[in-house]
Amino acid sequence: MSCGAASPAPVSVDALYRDHQPWLLRWLRGKLGSPLRAEDLTHDVFVRILAGRKQVDAGQARPLLRTIAHGLLVDHYRRVGLEQAYLEYLSRLPAPQQPSPELRATLVQQVIALDRALAQLPDKVRRAFVLAQIDGLPYADIARRLGVSLSSVQQYMTRAWTACYACLDE
Repeated sequence: MSCGAASPAPVSVDALYRDHQPWLLRWLRGKLGSPLRAEDLTHDVFVRILAGRKQVDAGQARPLLRTIAHGLLVDHYRRVGLEQAYLEYLSRLPAPQQPSPELRATLVQQVIALDRALAQLPDKVRRAFVLAQIDGLPYADIARRLGVSLSSVQQYMTRAWTACYACLDE
C-alpha cells in the first residue's frame, strides 16, 4: 500500500473535448466578444493538445486548456494589433501609392507571417533585428545595448533575415 493520493488517470482527447469544450468556448466568447473567433480558438486549443500528444490528467485539464487558450489569445491580439498598425500606415499613404484591397490583404498576411517567424527566434536575435530595422540603430550601438560583440550582432541579423526570407518564400 502506498502513501499519498493516487494521481488522476490520463483523459482521452475525446473525453477532454466533451467535458471541457462548452466552458472553454464560453470563456473565450467572454474574452473575445466574437462567437466565431471563439469557436476557432477553442478548436485551436484542442488541435494543440492533439499535436502535442500530451497526456492530460483529469485534475489538470482545465488549467492546461486555459493556459493554451490564453497563449492563443495573446497571439490573436498581437496579430490584430499588428494588422491594425500596418493598415493604419497604409491608409496614410498618398492615394496613388495606396495598394489595392487584394494587395493590402496579401501584405497584411506577409506582415503576420514575418511576426510569427521573428517570434520563433531567440530573444537577442529578435531584439537586434528590431533595433536595427525599426529603431534604425547601427550594429555597433546594438552590440553595446545587448552586451555582445559586433560579430554576434552580424550573426543575429543574418539569422533574422534568413528567417524572414524563408517565411516569405512559403
